[in-house]
Amino acid sequence: MTGIEEIGRGPVESTQYTSEQFQSYLADQGITCSMSKKGDCWDDSVTESFFSSLKTERTSKKRYQTRDDARADVFDYIERFYNSRRRHSTLGNVSPDQFEKLQMSLR
Repeated sequence: MTGIEEIGRGPVESTQYTSEQFQSYLADQGITCSMSKKGDCWDDSVTESFFSSLKTERTSKKRYQTRDDARADVFDYIERFYNSRRRHSTLGNVSPDQFEKLQMSLR
């Protein structure tokens, strides 16, 4: 196994994501890596907030029979609730779908 497969195996160490090998892989794939300096906790606050909401509002008390069941439930949460109905304070208390429509109408 070489390349991303080796990097992606757990347990995950934060240094894996900052390694030259991983950064080269991202660049080869046309992916721009977004990382801040050590100690800057704001770089992924939106992502952390999303996963906190997902766990609190949907998955924390559920037991899934299969990974496909979990995947389908998470997809349902994102597409049928989180993006379409759940209001987000960072978007002016509208859903992401509403925010996107508003932004498109302003163009």
